[in-house]
Amino acid sequence: MESALSLSTAKMLARSPFQLHARSRFGLLNIYPQFRRNINYYLPRFPFKSHAPHNLQVSASISARPSSELRKKPNNSEPDDKLTAIRELFVRPDINIDAYIIPSQDAHQSEFIAECYTRRAYISGFTGSAGTAVVTKDKAALWTDGRYFLQAEQQLPSGWILMRAGNLGVPTTSEWLNGILAPGSRVGIDPFLFSSDSADELKEAISQKNHELVCVSDVNLVDEIWKESRPKPPNRLVRVHDLKYAGVDVSSKLSSLRSELSNADSSAIVISMLDEIAWLLNLRGSDIPHSPVMYAYLIVEIDGAKLFINDAKINPDVMDYLKNAGIEVRPYESILSEVESLAAKGACLWLDTSSVSIAIVNAFKSACDKYSGTSGNVNKNKRTVANGPVNKSRGPAAVYKSSPISFAKAIKNEAELEGMRNSHLRDAAAMAQFWAWLEEEIGSGAILTEVDVADKLLEFRSRQDGFLDTSFDTISGSGANGAIIHYKPEPNNCSIVDPEKLFLLDSGAQYIDGTTDITRTVHFGQPSSWEKECFTRVLQGHIALDQAIFPDNYPGFVLDSFARSSLWKIGLDYRHGTGHGVGAALNVHEGPQSISFRFGNMTPLLRGMIVSNEPGYYEDHAFGIRIENLLCVKEANTSNRFGGVEYLGFEKLTFVPIQTKLCDLSLLSTTEIDWLNDYHKQVWEKVSPFVEGSTYQWLKDNTRPVVKP
Repeated sequence: MESALSLSTAKMLARSPFQLHARSRFGLLNIYPQFRRNINYYLPRFPFKSHAPHNLQVSASISARPSSELRKKPNNSEPDDKLTAIRELFVRPDINIDAYIIPSQDAHQSEFIAECYTRRAYISGFTGSAGTAVVTKDKAALWTDGRYFLQAEQQLPSGWILMRAGNLGVPTTSEWLNGILAPGSRVGIDPFLFSSDSADELKEAISQKNHELVCVSDVNLVDEIWKESRPKPPNRLVRVHDLKYAGVDVSSKLSSLRSELSNADSSAIVISMLDEIAWLLNLRGSDIPHSPVMYAYLIVEIDGAKLFINDAKINPDVMDYLKNAGIEVRPYESILSEVESLAAKGACLWLDTSSVSIAIVNAFKSACDKYSGTSGNVNKNKRTVANGPVNKSRGPAAVYKSSPISFAKAIKNEAELEGMRNSHLRDAAAMAQFWAWLEEEIGSGAILTEVDVADKLLEFRSRQDGFLDTSFDTISGSGANGAIIHYKPEPNNCSIVDPEKLFLLDSGAQYIDGTTDITRTVHFGQPSSWEKECFTRVLQGHIALDQAIFPDNYPGFVLDSFARSSLWKIGLDYRHGTGHGVGAALNVHEGPQSISFRFGNMTPLLRGMIVSNEPGYYEDHAFGIRIENLLCVKEANTSNRFGGVEYLGFEKLTFVPIQTKLCDLSLLSTTEIDWLNDYHKQVWEKVSPFVEGSTYQWLKDNTRPVVKP
């Protein structure tokens, strides 16, 4: 599944002693001195500043066509009750704004969020995982990226303007606001939903027209109009992630983090990313569909730690576990008061402003003003440590630096890798059972919808040991629906699986020991020569990336063109990144690493990282093709090591047949055919012991070697 990690807001990642320590602890490679520097990487946020090439003039006066015009729907002037209701709040004396921005994220910058926080989806009707809605007193617009253009066209009400982010001439949110609002207008945000960096960037961008960024702190305007129909916040129990899957105990992780705090002259750190909290504490939850995390904040100090969470989620066993680790439990809502208390104690607080909300950062800054009489001790130089050692007599201070947990979490230890390997084999068995069933059903003339197919796949997966949940909503797309990159079929609005059209299935699972993500594209009849050529060129890109050998510490964007080259040769491409990081029994989309055409992500690929390999090709309103496996970065045995540098390659984690009927074998080189046959040989050897009966025969039939004509 292609990740929102392809979307860009620049973030600096400081390589740190904690990261080095973690790599040593987990048996990973040393970092070469020439690469010990700050590096940029991208997070799943929409930019507020233009990243257009310097030779292009992007004008805020350029307007996009309304979604209503694209769909040619009648009654375009039909009023939108939600927009009317939220605009009525603009004029309240305690709010007094001219525009309001509604992002996709929750207070923890999560990609997948609990239903009660799906505010952008509620106000706009667009349910994709990435997008930003902006409502003014007389206009409403939604920005999303190329994965969701078709979906947004279908879902947006007629009064909304669809902004195709990244397309030539499409303004960013700030450019659009600067172009339509009268100078000196007030633009409102919920400060809990914007990272400090995003809010600062937006504030700077709109200040060009003397607009004011207003933090509407006391109420979220969407929640105000959602009222009683808004779902309740999740309240599910937290569980301990077994050490045999985690690999490193919580005490060791906290000790490493505290060493990092000391090295950065900090006395405490605020952690707000949910997967970082889950990984650090070896806890898992189920507050968010598809992601085994729980809503919480964490503050780690040199001599203690506090977990901010609804204590109804903590059973006695987990409470004892936390106490034994020296972790206190505090109410979720008390995070701001605790941050203020840290300032009162003269703390030097580590804040990752790319993920921590502007609400938390502002609370600490205000408390610093109160307790030190000046904000001068708050370091304004992002990503650098405060000058000099921590000294309480100097008063409270802030260290603005990337979280050290993100990088440590991305580099899997051997226990995590073993869990990923094992869960992928069980998942492969479920996939083989599913494909054997589906081919038999389609062959016998059964009428199945895209939802029927997704539900049946869930049934097969749920029979596997350790299955917990899907890792994202299954993308089950027949024909033209396959061209909607993140298509989600609904029971009352989906297609029949057409045996004469391409069928794309992108799915994944959460197991107790690992996380999977796999895409296969098949045809149940006779594919056209054009469909076969497109599929084959996507496969060639997949093979090229899988076989890549590259120097240690090289960033993922260097490899992106490997996967596109065969498509480029005939003038084709795809509108998403080629690979995203994947968590170990955690989020299916994980940073900081990625493989993307957006070359600003300088995060190096390092041994133990897991990434997806998923090139594709999509013809709007016709078909979609994607082939996806997960890969683990490993050491490559090269005959030379130029400059003493180690070289890396990939280990396959996914073992499910690739349909050879869709291949134009005449386009494949001998090396590529050898790769395909070797891959299917591995699939057979690894997965056949887990299946029997008709599935065993299906697996045997679909892993037979092919011969170049």
